[in-house]
Amino acid sequence: MSLAAVEFRHLRYFVAVVEQRSFRGAALRLHVSQPPLTRQVQQLEEALGVQLLLRKPRGIEPTDAGQVFYEEARNILMLTEQAASRAQLAGHGQIGRLDVGIFGSAVFGAIPRIIQMFRDRYPKVEVVLHNLDRAGQIRALRERRLTVGFNRFFEDEPDLTWEVIQTERLNVALHHQHPLATSAGVTLCQLTDQPLILYPRAPRPSFIEQVQRLLHRRGVMPQSIQEVDDVVTAVALVASGFGLSLVTDSACNLKLPGIVYLPLRGEDQATFDLCMIHRSDDESAILLAFLSTVRSMRDSLTVLRPAVAKKGKKRP
Repeated sequence: MSLAAVEFRHLRYFVAVVEQRSFRGAALRLHVSQPPLTRQVQQLEEALGVQLLLRKPRGIEPTDAGQVFYEEARNILMLTEQAASRAQLAGHGQIGRLDVGIFGSAVFGAIPRIIQMFRDRYPKVEVVLHNLDRAGQIRALRERRLTVGFNRFFEDEPDLTWEVIQTERLNVALHHQHPLATSAGVTLCQLTDQPLILYPRAPRPSFIEQVQRLLHRRGVMPQSIQEVDDVVTAVALVASGFGLSLVTDSACNLKLPGIVYLPLRGEDQATFDLCMIHRSDDESAILLAFLSTVRSMRDSLTVLRPAVAKKGKKRP
C-alpha cells in the first residue's frame, strides 16, 4: 500500500483505536467489525513505513511516531468537520459577509432595526455598513462591492431589483421658540416666507427635488432655501435657529436640544418610500436570508401602506 492510498477512513479508525486504547473498543464506537478495522490500521502502518501502535497490558498505546500521527490525524478530522459545518452554514446564509449600503435619515429608523434583527437571526454573518449615496450604491452593487443597498429614490435599472420596504410621513422640524412650534400640525402654506434647510445636496432625483415639487404645487415660496449634505446638518441648523426643515418620520428620532417636530396637516400630508435594492442575478444564500428578514419586518416598518415590489421578479 502506497502513501497515496491513505484514506479518510484510515485516519478515523486509527484515532478511534488510540482514544479507546483497544481495537475492540474502537470497533464498537465506529459500529464496524474488529478484523477489518485491524487490517486498516495495519495497512496504514505499512503505507507510512513506521510502527504506530504498541500492545501493552494496559491496552493499546501509540509509539512516538503514532502519537505525532494521532495529533495530526485528529486535527485533520476536526478541520474536516469544521469545513462541513461551515459549508452547511454558508449554504443556509448563516455565515459569511454582508455588505450593506446606507444613506439618509433611514439610519435613524428602519435600518438599525433591520440590521439588529438580521444579526440576532444570523450572528455568525459579518455585517459591514457603507455610507453611500444612491449613485454610489448602484455602482458598488454592479462592481459587487455591495450585497444590498437602501435609499429613497431608485429608477429602473435593467440589472437591479428594488422594492419599497417602508413608507414614512413628512414632518416639519422647527426651533422650539418658533411661533408655529406650539401648533398641533403645520400646513405647507405656513412655510411661505420661511427660511428652509433642505437635504441632501446630491444628484437628482432626490429628497430635495420631491420637497420642492410639493411646495410648488401648493404655491409656497420660501424666504430662502439652504441645501446641505445630510439630515443631521439640517436638523442641527434648525436647532441653531437658522430656519425650518422638512424631514421624514425616521429623522424625528434625532433628539437635538431645541427641536420640535410637527406633522403636516390635511391635504398637505405627504409620504416618502424607503427602498431596498440588490442585483437581480444574485442568488447567494446570505442575500436570500437578508431579504427574508426584511420582508418579515415590513408590517412593522411600514407607516401607512404595505410595501410593493418594483422592477424585476420578486423573490418568494
